[in-house]
Amino acid sequence: MSNSANTSATSGQALLPAYLVVGEDELKRTTVVEKLRKRIADTGDLEFNHDVFPAEEAEGSVIVAACNTMPFAADVRLVEVNDADRLRKADSEALVEYLKDPSPTSVLCLVATKLAKNTRLYKAVAAVDKKSVIACDLKKKAELPAMVRQMAVTHGVTFSDRAAQKLLELVGENTVRLDAEIRKIALAHDSHDMVSDREVESMVVRVAEPKPWDLVDAMAARNLNRCLEVLGYMKGASPHSLLPLCMKRIRELVCARTMLDRGEQALIAGALGLNGKRAWLVKDYVANAKRFTSAELRAIVVAARDTEQAMKSGTDPHAAFLDWLLLVCGPQRRR
Repeated sequence: MSNSANTSATSGQALLPAYLVVGEDELKRTTVVEKLRKRIADTGDLEFNHDVFPAEEAEGSVIVAACNTMPFAADVRLVEVNDADRLRKADSEALVEYLKDPSPTSVLCLVATKLAKNTRLYKAVAAVDKKSVIACDLKKKAELPAMVRQMAVTHGVTFSDRAAQKLLELVGENTVRLDAEIRKIALAHDSHDMVSDREVESMVVRVAEPKPWDLVDAMAARNLNRCLEVLGYMKGASPHSLLPLCMKRIRELVCARTMLDRGEQALIAGALGLNGKRAWLVKDYVANAKRFTSAELRAIVVAARDTEQAMKSGTDPHAAFLDWLLLVCGPQRRR
């Protein structure tokens, strides 16, 4: 399996009879498919040798028939199935059977956002060749600002880290939308200076609602202004669901603070399950735990209990939750 653009679909290697282009990075999926189209167009007229099927409407037998059609004045045909993870079971099974002996003169390209590795369709494509599955996974949250800055370089501009974070905040993680906004900013940017967060904010319309963990992160950092800003843009989240999420982080900070007080900082990662891939989070937990005293954290836990009871007893839940946030982010004593 390959998770880069250096695959037989996009390089000079011989084309395989089937590919699965799968992952949540829409821009990467689009790029892979476009390169595959170009490769096949180089062998003949793509217009006469190209079928595209939406999975929710397509029948497996029709897709298989398209794959078994001989190419016209070209070496191979291209058969695309979009949203392949939404194929009905019978239609998916028809493709599984076809992939046991695929046509050598067609390339079946299945495009999906998510398709579990234990499904029969995934296994059938993977069995074609070790490079037939092309992973287009999104970057981890901590890696997204660097990704945005790299995308900006390809458009001839440089983003500051704060500008990259602001763009992600306003647009979200959809890479196609990010790329379009970066291209627009690059066209308007008329200096050699870095693109700033203020410039991004002045040019980009917010389309992404903040995620609940944006609020949780701001609360843990005791950043009241950021908490209020995030809450102002959160239309669908209920205080009844936000309070438990915040309390989960508070309990983790209680654990970290206790270990800091004992001089056991090295054990925090293990206690919070932050070893391995999530080890980078430890620094944030330690830094945020140091923003609170143990007494403050105990008071916050007690206040959360009282807030939950008040919310269930007729008090305006939004007002009760905001009062609790004010306590969490309030005047800080010396640590």
